[in-house]
Amino acid sequence: MTATLAARPDTTLDHAWAVLEAVPDPEIPVVSIRELGILRDVRRAADGVLEVVITPTYSGCPAMSQIAEDVGLALDAAGFTPHRIATVLAPAWTTDWITVEAREKLRAYGIAPPTGNCTSDAGAPVEKVVRFMPRPMAAPTCPRCGSAHTERLAQFGSTACKALYRCIDCREPFDYFKPY
Repeated sequence: MTATLAARPDTTLDHAWAVLEAVPDPEIPVVSIRELGILRDVRRAADGVLEVVITPTYSGCPAMSQIAEDVGLALDAAGFTPHRIATVLAPAWTTDWITVEAREKLRAYGIAPPTGNCTSDAGAPVEKVVRFMPRPMAAPTCPRCGSAHTERLAQFGSTACKALYRCIDCREPFDYFKPY
């Protein structure tokens, strides 16, 4: 009988994941923190408390306190008390963790999603060496008209994790979510 109990899934965790699925990123509200890969885990800690693990898109991300507050409010509203929110920095977040659905939502919102993979196995959380030399890459396509004829205007866009580009064909500026 004990083996049967251990094999049963924790429906509380499933429900917590579902609640947190609705928590939007405060800087890009069309995508959830899960879709961006910021929400890393929902688990039971050793003391039995519900623990939510989040990772910033970069170590100085100013939105992390807002994300933690939004996670706490969503859990409180759903009756998940007590709970704990843990921010982990390793392995470092990578744009490989952004879901395919989120990439399409970014494009529809007017932000060019990151291109290429930063790791050898897209989506798999792995530790990697941080390189400060930029990798050569093709300019992103315009999220409005689809043209590949774009130019970078600034290394930083509306947030540090995005660069500002302009489409030469439709002349519209757009943010590009830089790959990490």
